[in-house]
Amino acid sequence: MDRLQAARHFFSQLEGEHTERLREIEAEIDRTGTYTLTTDELASGAKLAWRNSNRCIGRLFWQTLTLHDARDVETFDEVFEAIVAHLRYATNGGKIRSTMTVLPNHFRILNTQLIRYAAYETTDGIVGDPLSLSMTRQAMRLGWAGAGTAFDLLPLLLTDGNEIRMYELPADAVLEVDIRHDDVDLFGGRDVKWHAVPAIADMEIEIGGHRFTSVPFNGWYMETEIGARNLADVERYNLLPLVGASLGLDTSKERTLWRDRALVELNVAVLQSFERAGVTIVDHHTAAKQFKRFEKNETDAGRDVTGQWSWLIPPLSPASTHVFHRHYDDKIVTPNLFARSGCPFSAFQAKPKEESKG
Repeated sequence: MDRLQAARHFFSQLEGEHTERLREIEAEIDRTGTYTLTTDELASGAKLAWRNSNRCIGRLFWQTLTLHDARDVETFDEVFEAIVAHLRYATNGGKIRSTMTVLPNHFRILNTQLIRYAAYETTDGIVGDPLSLSMTRQAMRLGWAGAGTAFDLLPLLLTDGNEIRMYELPADAVLEVDIRHDDVDLFGGRDVKWHAVPAIADMEIEIGGHRFTSVPFNGWYMETEIGARNLADVERYNLLPLVGASLGLDTSKERTLWRDRALVELNVAVLQSFERAGVTIVDHHTAAKQFKRFEKNETDAGRDVTGQWSWLIPPLSPASTHVFHRHYDDKIVTPNLFARSGCPFSAFQAKPKEESKG
């Protein structure tokens, strides 16, 4: 559809009467070939994009999203300041607020998330998060030198298409949670932690025919993103063997289901730790029940519920949730959020990269 048709489609989804506004938009398109969304329109579109996001199980709270309109920033420093403001607002002392910041399209955040831990190659293997190995190498080529621990915060790498600049996040913009089980030392005395805000940095959003390509966005964590993926995946921190040994489980054969038992206790530790620290988190059973409420709300409103089943089911005990037993239509409804590497509206010809839930 053309720009005017896309605008009409978008405004048809908003409450209220928009005839006069659409006349203004048509006149602006006739004059300039495009039109500008107001901040309020952008905020409404961002909420609808979250509501329509097929991979997200947390859509019950789509109406609570706060939008920061930073389309007018002009310099690298101003982009970084907007990102820091986003993180401080979203963190909120641990009471996480769903937040999106819209930056100018000619700037791009190279990191996949605003907060990630570095990875270092050593003679004993990789220290840190293996998912970050490529980004860590790039930061080092630009002069960054981490401390070499398993949980060093990566700097942000920003580009305008001509140059790359590197910025380190201030300590007060990143809240971290020490992961400890209430009853047992799962990690053999090792320090394990995770950051509080899962802020995705490689998404694009389509609203009313407009494509915004730099839109950091966060909700809050579901515990399995940390405990069943980030800390447990073989390609990530791979802590299950250590946890199994700490629990005294027989790890010599698979039929003892030691991985499953270790996985449960690791996720229990994540939930206990976030609760102890006063940081918002949801368990996967509660998240599934919340999604069921979202499904009912959408059905009552006369809207189809779309979803990507493989992303909606939790990685721990999926068959114990109703989501596992349902079929979801994965059709794309706009406004919507798209992974940059697979976004049909993408202006950046990025190489495909591994996608991660956590």
